[in-house]
Parts: sequence; C-alpha cells; structure tokens
Amino acid sequence: MRIPGFLKSPTRPVWKVLGLSLLAGGAIGLGQVPVSLWPVAILALGLFIRFTARMRPAHIAWCAFMAGMGHTFVSMYWITEPFFVEPEIYGWMAPFALLLMGAGFGAFWAAGAGLGARLGRGPVTRALGIALGLVLTDAIRSYAFTGFPWVLFGHIWIGTPVAQLASVTGQLGLSCLTLLLAVTLAFTGKRALVAGVVLWAGGAGVWLWGQARLAAPVAYPVKPVEIRIVQPNAEQKLKWLPQYRDMFFKRLLDQSSAPAKTPLDLIIWPETSVPFLLNWAGDGLNVIAQSGQGVPIALGIQRSEGDRYYNSLAVLDKNAQVTALYDKVHLVPFGEYIPFGDALGKIGIGAFAAQQGNGYSAGTAETVLDLGMAGKVQPLICYEAVFPQDIRRAPSRPDWIMQVTNDAWFGQLSGPRQHLSLSQMRAIEFGLPLARAANTGISGMIDPYGRLVARIGMNTQGHLDLPVPQALPETLYARTGDWPVIAAMLISLLVLSLFALNTVDRPRVEV
Repeated sequence: MRIPGFLKSPTRPVWKVLGLSLLAGGAIGLGQVPVSLWPVAILALGLFIRFTARMRPAHIAWCAFMAGMGHTFVSMYWITEPFFVEPEIYGWMAPFALLLMGAGFGAFWAAGAGLGARLGRGPVTRALGIALGLVLTDAIRSYAFTGFPWVLFGHIWIGTPVAQLASVTGQLGLSCLTLLLAVTLAFTGKRALVAGVVLWAGGAGVWLWGQARLAAPVAYPVKPVEIRIVQPNAEQKLKWLPQYRDMFFKRLLDQSSAPAKTPLDLIIWPETSVPFLLNWAGDGLNVIAQSGQGVPIALGIQRSEGDRYYNSLAVLDKNAQVTALYDKVHLVPFGEYIPFGDALGKIGIGAFAAQQGNGYSAGTAETVLDLGMAGKVQPLICYEAVFPQDIRRAPSRPDWIMQVTNDAWFGQLSGPRQHLSLSQMRAIEFGLPLARAANTGISGMIDPYGRLVARIGMNTQGHLDLPVPQALPETLYARTGDWPVIAAMLISLLVLSLFALNTVDRPRVEV
C-alpha cells in the first residue's frame, strides 16, 4: 500500500521523535495542579528545548505540536467530565473533545516555538527563541478568541512561595520565569553555567521573598465582614431531576438557617443554586429570604428577559427584595453559549451547560456591588475567576471578591482543584481576599496572599462562618496588568532577531 505523501514529508520528524515529544509534553503537564511536580516540569521543558533547538524550524513546530497535545492530555483530561453527566447522550463526544482541545493547544505551542526558532541562528539563540515563543503563546492564549488562560506555564508555581511574584508581574511573569529557568538546563558550557547560576539565584531570591510575604499572619479589619459560605453538594447529574431538586434546595435552606456564633452580614450560595428563574420564582424568593433570618443572601440564579436568559447573581434582603444584581459577562464558549447562537438556536442547537433556553446572553459590564455592611464586592461567576484582565475592568477597587461557581461539571480530581488554584492566583495578583462558594466543592476563603485559610472539601455539604480578611494595598500588577510583561517579551524577541542577523547559523540536526 502506498503511504500518502504528507505522512512521509521531509518537513515532519520521524514518528519516534514525535512520540518522545508527546511524552515530554505529558511530563511538563505534571507540573500543574493537582500533581504540582514543578521540578519535573522544568526539567522536561529544559530537555525538550535542548532536544529541539538543533532541529530545523519546521521540525521544531511539529515537535511542539505533539508536546502541546501531551501537555493537554495530562493536565486537561478533565475536559471530558461534562460529557459524562449525561453519558447516554453526550458520552461519545468526550474523546473527540479531548483530541480537539489537544490539537488546539498543540497549534499554539507549534506557532510559538516555530516562530521563535526562526529568529535564532544556532542552538543557543534558537533555544531562547523557542522559550520566548512559548511564553508568547501563553499571552496570546490568555486573550485570543475570548481567552483561555488555563494551565499556563507559570501556573506550576501555584502553592509555592514563587507564586507571590504574580502580585508584581501577574501570571505571565511566572511563565517567563519558568521558561528562562528551563532554558538554562538546555546547554552546558561556561557561559551557559554562568547564565544558569544567575537565573537560578534570581529564582531562589524570588522564593525567599515569597516566603517572607507568606510569613505574615492572616490579618483582619477591626470590624470584619462576617459571611457564611454554603455548599449543598448537589451532584450535577441529579441536580435538576424532579425527585432530587427539592432535596438540594432544602439543603441550602437548612444550611442558611443554622445558628451562627457571630452575627452574619451575608450568606453566599453557589452558581445556579435553585431550580427556578429569578423572575418566575413564585414563593421561592420569600422562602430563601426567610432562611436567612434577616441576613442578606447572595445566590447564583438564572433569569430571563423576553427570549434572553442570563446566568446571574442576585442579592436578596430580608424582605426577599433584589437589592443587587449581576449578570455573568464572560461566558464559556460552547458551554454557556455558541457563537452565532441565535441563528443556530432556530435549528435546535444550543449551549451545552445552559439549563434554560439555547444558551445564555452576556451581561453588559463588570461591576462592583455595594452590599452595605458586607462592603464593596466584585462578583465573579465560575469561569470569570480565570481572567485577571476582567477583574481589572471593574469600575473601582472592591473590598473583596465573591466567586460563586458550579464545579460539579468537572469531576472530582483536576478540574475543580485547578479552578480553585486560579482563584488563589487572582487573590495574589490583586491583593484581595476571595470568598468562594462551590456547589460540590471546593468552597472556602482565600486571603490576599492566596492562602486557603478555610475550606469545605469535595462532595461535602455544609457551611463555613468566617470573617473576610483585610485587603492589601493595591498591587503593582493591579495597576499595570499584563502589558509590561507582554512588551518585554516582544522587545526580547526583537533583540533576539537582530542579534541573530549577525550570527552565523550552525548545522541543524535532521530527525
């Protein structure tokens, strides 16, 4: 049988090399939460860069594509979980979703590494180009096509003192540090040794500085806001079934009405907590308000305006009146809405996770809610905690951040824990405490250093009564955002390309 030409193209490395690249990407993925083996990730990145820097750029792009797929398979396998909520309908889609996600990530890696490699002349400058190109893919992925800044290279530091650097540079600065440390492992020789010592000494300095920040005790205002976080543990595949939804609703009511040792200022329920619409609630809002016994309740709830549906957060006072309302702005593509959804809805194609209608409409703008005794709060609904740029668009600085989410869609292992870790990253970046109410977990309070000071574990019903920690002064990252790091990356790539013009290219290894 004749082999198709594209399968034996000279622009593609041999299959053995592609297989090794896939394995290298998987090893890099082990640095992500919940495994968090950051030394393994950096070593694998260094070996991958060393291995590919001697190849031609087309081969480098192929290897980066396979490494990106391997990274996705290890760190993002949980993306298949939503398809098994109703496996008889959607289960067949799961492997295709993972393959498509892997191919998408791989394409970003291939574009970044391939472009960076073309700016180099010789293995050393080519290695630097690959590293800078990969960091640039993190930046592009954070913004392009509505953005998806999940499992970035810099996220391997979450849970370590190095993560405190995000208060200065954001998560992209952590990605830069990761790739620079990795590239020092790619070469031997006197110059490489000197550069490696300098960079690793700098990394050690960041670690010690981060440890000094984390040595500070959790601080509280003189009169802190007292809140209750409620976790009902409503399993997603059962949540909306008639025989279970009243039981889950009663769990929320019982946890809200439980006695408190300290007077509460606010009770928080998770995303899409209740099985009715805000504007079609019947006596539901009165029942919710009564459970609070005079304490306002913030709850995730769906609402409609004509034929438009919104994933919202509403705050009810003791009289069941809506005193504050926020509609989710940053929706999940293909989960909460489908591009050109109005047209596709006419032929029966709707969003995957939306309970009502053919998908949600987006809210108009990020906001800060003035909740009186509970302070000024920036609401985030689920996926919105992934985007620091969205938090920066709020009209003013809040006292704290409130995230309501339903991570029951994403299984019990990596997905919910990665989502929690990204909430911790937001707290560090902005120096703000973050209260998190999750349907099945993990709920808790995160202080402005990103420390999880209290929690309700996975698959547990219960509540937490606790004060909101004191916010830190506004961080440098909160004032500047990602643009200084992005500008530094682009300037570095420009300098590398100018340097390469005056460097004689060395023979490349063909594989």
